[in-house]
Amino acid sequence: MLVLFETAAGYAIFKVLDEQKLQQVDSLWKEFETPEKANKVVKLKHFEKFQDTTEALAAATAMVEGKLGKSLKKVLKKVVAKEAHEQLAITDVKLGGVIKVNASYHLLAELMRGIRNQMEGLITGLPAREISAMSLGLAHSLSRYKLKFSPDKVDTMIVQAISLLDDLDKELNNYIMRCREWYGWHFPELGKIITDNLAYCKSVRKIGDRTNVASMELSDILPEEIEAEVKLAAEISMGTEVSEEDIANIMHLCDQVIEITEYRSQLYDYLKNRMMAIAPNLTVMVGELVGARLISHAGSLLNLAKHPASTVQILGAEKALFRALKTRRDTPKYGLIYHASLVGQTTAKNKGKISRMLAAKSALAIRYDALGEDTNAEMGVENRAKLEARLRYLEEKGIRRIMFFHPRCLDLTSRQHF
Repeated sequence: MLVLFETAAGYAIFKVLDEQKLQQVDSLWKEFETPEKANKVVKLKHFEKFQDTTEALAAATAMVEGKLGKSLKKVLKKVVAKEAHEQLAITDVKLGGVIKVNASYHLLAELMRGIRNQMEGLITGLPAREISAMSLGLAHSLSRYKLKFSPDKVDTMIVQAISLLDDLDKELNNYIMRCREWYGWHFPELGKIITDNLAYCKSVRKIGDRTNVASMELSDILPEEIEAEVKLAAEISMGTEVSEEDIANIMHLCDQVIEITEYRSQLYDYLKNRMMAIAPNLTVMVGELVGARLISHAGSLLNLAKHPASTVQILGAEKALFRALKTRRDTPKYGLIYHASLVGQTTAKNKGKISRMLAAKSALAIRYDALGEDTNAEMGVENRAKLEARLRYLEEKGIRRIMFFHPRCLDLTSRQHF
């Protein structure tokens, strides 16, 4: 029996000297305790060394995909073809199917483990340092290849961007709340007058102490009527006096809020462009934020494409679903898809219907984006138009039903009969 053994340095063909020992699976490891014992079980027949890392990478990627590489074909023609009467043993099931060999893979696993433990003694002329260096180089090259060419990794940037966007929103809320509460001790009326958070922080950053408001020009931040209201409130403010050091710290916090807000807008534009490039039809159907959250929740666009429409509809509401199943109550009608504009603009009565139809069309759009060759959004635009028409029909149907059952309408119809 011949055994094919793959290493980072090349392919090795071993000949089994005593096949009867292979039948003793439980005690086979004892035959590989030392290099001397291992040489009595298997013997190196041929070793085909890789010329460089590029050849090793090509062979490794072909083996991962279950294909027959050029270097492996060369070895099989050179060694195995000469001894056609010998059986070739291979551990990889996919590769075994390509070469069409039959072997006991459980038994080979024990044999391969023994060969790997005594590899330095069995493969002569290959120092341990060289094997280690080639293993490290092949591992790095294979990782780079997978990250570069794997279709699953294209949407990794979307997953990271939407996660960072959610984190920034949480931090901004905390910072703004702290800023309003902190500066509110000095000028409490300003928080009620200016409701926009960014405008509030810019105003605080420019004003500083409230006594400066009278001589301060805020027209570049606030409208005229609000500016006049701020100046009037500063004159009769009930706030306490604070030191310059306190004002400096509050202004530094305002700087942080303004910087994070600007970065968030840049990140949102980046996310919008990435979504239109990777999943244009899904973006048209549910929007870039909901689409990115669906991709992030599923792990990748390809994983999301494997989900049926019923799963897409309740994706993000897993806790509510299992709670409903456990308590035998009604299951949720929507998850993350609830935040889509089509679901939000309909009435509460029709939200379940629209979310179901939107999930069905979105599932088609996701598969088209993940597996299709085109990168246009024509299908998404067409399906969204159909959903909007259906939404208008449902809304008009509800209005007509209300008008038909109105007491005055019933009174008029009864008079016509008489």
